[in-house]
Amino acid sequence: MERIANFLSDPFTLIAWAALMLPCLIWVIYDLRTRNAHLMPLMKVVWALTIVYSGPLGLAVYYLTGRKEIARDTLWRRSFRSVAHCYSGCGMGEIAGITIAAGVLALSNYWVAGITFCLAYMAGYALTVGPLMQEGVSFKTALWDAFLAETPSIAVMEIVAIGADLYLAGSATMAEPLFWSSLITSLTLGLLAAYPVNVLLIHYGVKEGMMDPRNTEHDHG
Repeated sequence: MERIANFLSDPFTLIAWAALMLPCLIWVIYDLRTRNAHLMPLMKVVWALTIVYSGPLGLAVYYLTGRKEIARDTLWRRSFRSVAHCYSGCGMGEIAGITIAAGVLALSNYWVAGITFCLAYMAGYALTVGPLMQEGVSFKTALWDAFLAETPSIAVMEIVAIGADLYLAGSATMAEPLFWSSLITSLTLGLLAAYPVNVLLIHYGVKEGMMDPRNTEHDHG
């Protein structure tokens, strides 16, 4: 644990992370503007945020599951698109929650965990309710469908992510590299933890997952 803490506390870790993440983000933006401009605007945002949170891993998920160039769609690909969609919203909530509750207000871990979970849940939930209503689903039905489909994924993602962040960061402040490197690490751990949950939810028909990128017709190129 001490070696991990020393690694995450090193400012070079954040510099190296930025050096890896930024080229991935630039490539994804280019690919979304050229070869995959047909994707829905929301999914373009989802993929950009996934790369911001998880860098090369996010790029791998997009490259293998989110482009029209995939050879065929499968359960594992659909599950990765689904968890990325959830991840993009929850990540915003988690970053806001950790930054405000731990970084700015310096609250106790119980308050940090509670506030961060609530913000992450609301962000991920809203990212599902909104598109459902755009498709013509009533507000009440959208709320219920999103609750059933997203709650297990969000719960697992945030329990793992928030727990990992509090464990790794300890009492680090916003001025310390450990605060930010722990947050980055925890986001990716949450993504990985929620993936098998999405596999099960889609397999058993609780949620549909995101559309095959080869079949979308939202051409904004």
